[in-house]
Amino acid sequence: MPGPLSHVRVLDLSRIMAGPWCGQILADLGADVIKVERLGEGDDTRRWGPPFLRDVDGKPTREAGYYLSVNRGKRSVELDLKSDKGRAAIKALAAKSDIVLENFKTGTLDRIGLGYEDLRAVNPKLIYCSITGFGLTGPMAGDAAYDFMIQGMGGLMSVTGSPDDEPGGGPQKVGVPIIDIMTGMYAAIGVLAALSNRDQTGTGDHIDLAMLDVSVAMLANQAMNYLVSGQKPVRRGNRHPNIQPQNVYPVKDGHIVLAVGNDGQFRKFAQEIGQPDLADDPRYATNAARVENLEALEAILIDALTDRTIADWVAAFSAAGVPSGPINTVDRVFDEPQVQHRRMLRDIPHPLSGTVKQVVSPLNFRNAGLSFDKAPPLLGEHTKEVLHDLGLEEIQP
Repeated sequence: MPGPLSHVRVLDLSRIMAGPWCGQILADLGADVIKVERLGEGDDTRRWGPPFLRDVDGKPTREAGYYLSVNRGKRSVELDLKSDKGRAAIKALAAKSDIVLENFKTGTLDRIGLGYEDLRAVNPKLIYCSITGFGLTGPMAGDAAYDFMIQGMGGLMSVTGSPDDEPGGGPQKVGVPIIDIMTGMYAAIGVLAALSNRDQTGTGDHIDLAMLDVSVAMLANQAMNYLVSGQKPVRRGNRHPNIQPQNVYPVKDGHIVLAVGNDGQFRKFAQEIGQPDLADDPRYATNAARVENLEALEAILIDALTDRTIADWVAAFSAAGVPSGPINTVDRVFDEPQVQHRRMLRDIPHPLSGTVKQVVSPLNFRNAGLSFDKAPPLLGEHTKEVLHDLGLEEIQP
């Protein structure tokens, strides 16, 4: 398999989204990712539909869209981790793997003899990443978690959504499981850093990664705004807390996103909307002034933008070097010429449907190009193959 990680094997014991997202990143990079699933049941997300993939006759399969979004490029092995044979197979796989991903509740794998110390005993160079809701230590270490609750607990929902005094105001979660996805990204970064360190030191590592920690870490500028000012960040709708004008504005046939990032862009923007004097007005000439006088500025902008269409404004701003864009629905995202040019959507062969569409990795390597030729596996599709390769036919479940 091509890709910069074609020499790496990953034993993926994780389910749902965060761990599998990490596994998919590694698989896209060329790693051999062996996804171990519960015997006869598989990953919970296989059943998180509708929608379900349709077969070549148009009939729904048992492959949910949710599952298909996060398991591309892996091999699926069914094992019963409660059985001696299943646990023996895990240890045999760990002995020949570089990385283990797991997101069981804290202590679960230790109790069945598959914790870090157990697998390190068979492979001292192993990199073992434990993904949990709250970490391996602390008063909530044993609690379960899902993305939604962590978006609330970690503060993200307190700064997402319209202000409470506006129609539709109140806490909002992000439209994708962003904590799971970011946790998966951090997991990928962590295991690759540990892999690099292992190349230098010869030793493996155990990474303790918590979804709540990730949520706190990604508060970024909102956290620092609070820490340097003492002012509690609040929901501002689409308004940026530090840079203006950045908001969603009504135009003749809908709305556009405007993301002016500096004073130079604001000058171009003011010129383009026919109000060049705004760029020299001390109330709006600098970003700090625009943030302070946003209410008055927005009234001017809303009036100035209302008579032209989305396409007109986006084309004009693009030509002027002012960041702006439409608010696409998902179907229109895939119709965007730039998205099509970048080949972000691919058709991959699938044993039930003929092909399955996949939104692929955004990483493009000049010298170690990625290939996307393995669809998310059927449950247990590779059990016999993987165990045979390891000489483990005798312990098949």
